[in-house]
Amino acid sequence: MSLDLLLLAALAAFLVFRLRSVLGRRTGNERPPLEPESHRDEQQSQPATQNSNDENVVALPDRQPDDAFIEQAGGDLGENLRKIRSADSSFNSKTFVEGGSAAFEMIATSFATGDRETLRPLLSDEVYENFAGAIVERADKGHTMEMTLVGIQSSEIIEASMDGRVAFVTVKFVTEQIEVTRDSAGDVIEGDPTRVTTVTDIWTFARNTRSRNPNWTLVATEAPN
Repeated sequence: MSLDLLLLAALAAFLVFRLRSVLGRRTGNERPPLEPESHRDEQQSQPATQNSNDENVVALPDRQPDDAFIEQAGGDLGENLRKIRSADSSFNSKTFVEGGSAAFEMIATSFATGDRETLRPLLSDEVYENFAGAIVERADKGHTMEMTLVGIQSSEIIEASMDGRVAFVTVKFVTEQIEVTRDSAGDVIEGDPTRVTTVTDIWTFARNTRSRNPNWTLVATEAPN
């Protein structure tokens, strides 16, 4: 896949690269991206038709809270979303998902192109070390990754919590993608450039609600059990 696809900004929603499922935990012991063990449901084949640079940081949308969305969530999830909103009056559960999708695309694109400078402010230290390590390993092997995000089928908040001043929100992304890995000679060693697959990723974002910085960072990635 050519690298002339545009890197979408904060609220872009579709058509870029994406990561494969990455196994990980909030402790930071994330598994590097692009492991062959990633969980996925393949569909029928079809033709593929900065350290702290603010401009590279995705700020999830700052809008008025949506009570109806929280009410619909209900249970522990709804209660925890209320706690986050109480700690951060700018938090909006519904539009958070839109910003999460934008962050997903930006991080996926930056990983695919090996752009560690852009990744740095978007990720926690532990997640960044694993992503950067995978990028270096890929380069050392002479491999290149081609990945197209065909579309985001769904994105939804599935978990939320407060740990002291820090808010955690977990979003499940279901996407359609085309992915290929090539060796130094350009031969395909994994994937199929004509196959669209459906992939589920679960990402957790965090933010200190007392911080003046409105940005959220990715602190954990995992695949569904």
